[in-house]
Amino acid sequence: MRALLRPLLLGALVLPGLNAQAGHPPFQELVDATEELKDLVPPPGIYSGPVVIDKPMSIDGRGQVTIDAGGKGSVIVIDSDGVTLQGLRLTNTGESHNDIDSGVQVRGDYNVVKDNVIDNALFGVDLQQSSNNIVRNNRISSKPFDLGMRGDAVRLWYSFNNKITDNIIRDSRDMVVWYSKDNLIARNDARRGRYSLHFMYSRFNEVVDNYYQDNSVGIFLMYSDSVRVKNNTIAYAAGPTGMGIGFKETSDVDIIGNQILYCAVGMYLDVSPYDPEATNRIHDNLVAYSGVGVQFLNDWTGNFMERNRFKGNMTQVVVSGGGKTANRNHWENNYWEDYQGFDLDEDGIGDTPYELYSYADRIWMDVPPAQFFKGSPVMEALDFLERLAPFSEPKMLVRDKRPRMSQDWVIQTQADPEIQAIAPAKAGAETEYDALEALRRSMGQ
Repeated sequence: MRALLRPLLLGALVLPGLNAQAGHPPFQELVDATEELKDLVPPPGIYSGPVVIDKPMSIDGRGQVTIDAGGKGSVIVIDSDGVTLQGLRLTNTGESHNDIDSGVQVRGDYNVVKDNVIDNALFGVDLQQSSNNIVRNNRISSKPFDLGMRGDAVRLWYSFNNKITDNIIRDSRDMVVWYSKDNLIARNDARRGRYSLHFMYSRFNEVVDNYYQDNSVGIFLMYSDSVRVKNNTIAYAAGPTGMGIGFKETSDVDIIGNQILYCAVGMYLDVSPYDPEATNRIHDNLVAYSGVGVQFLNDWTGNFMERNRFKGNMTQVVVSGGGKTANRNHWENNYWEDYQGFDLDEDGIGDTPYELYSYADRIWMDVPPAQFFKGSPVMEALDFLERLAPFSEPKMLVRDKRPRMSQDWVIQTQADPEIQAIAPAKAGAETEYDALEALRRSMGQ
């Protein structure tokens, strides 16, 4: 594939008037003139792209170099192992979704893409069948298109053991992980997109310390097992399809210590866990100020909900479809702001279980269009009358036999050694990742 890709892209560069930008020297000439394994520090200025890098080397723009693709194709294609790109501004890609026109396309292993500005780029960084790469501390934004027509800020396709960390993402579409495993996604800040992070058929990945705000959906796990989601903040996923963390036929996941705030739905579970022998562990999370705290699409089982805090939600738990219950899951030691019991022995646990029943709210659970009237005076009056003198027997949605009386407790969040090892620079104490050294180690040299 690489042998076919290289001559096609290089050939396109020399076609007069097709790709070269008038007045801007082609950056490809600098790349071609640099020997393998050497460093390229280009003079400050604006250069024309696209560029294909087919040998291990390092390029440092020092924040003074712009490469403009002229609205055609990708800006840079890394078709090698052991390449480092840093300090560049990469801009003005083409608009082809079929070709995945990107700021950077990575088609190799042990590469580093860091400290770059990637703007007016349909896709930001695209990794295909690429492993052991680092994408760190880049500022990425897409083209000024409608949300669905933008590209993804970062896209992984059959790519393993990569680290996507510390990137600032604005006005892109998704960050999406397809058929990939053992990747770390940490400390990214994404806003005004569609899916902050979307997994498809991807197992054994880790999502830690990210901040997602004003996106349509926070984190969605679809057919993606054994993912750990820890200490992320997700806020204002408040649109018609808004949700903090969603699961679709996903098993064996750990959802730990996340803050989900001001979302339409805090957590959404659809046939999860899918594996009847597996569980999902959901604990120590804060789900607050949302329309619905936890929504089950169906009457399901296998989720362990412990030590979570449910605070300020309009409705704590919902199970869609006539008279179903979430009680086949395990609920224990959660804090429920609407708990009305006592703690006479002062052990921090309520003396009676927390029990949540559905009254008039069953109307909109059974008939979704009735959600339009949710919170209206007429619905509140019906709910009051139902509780006073039920027209029919209310359905118990949740029973937590040991509810916590206080939301204040220490959440154990021991730092992951692997995450700490790749943490960004702090007070000049950064340990640099050397792409070439990593490549040599992989080759046993």
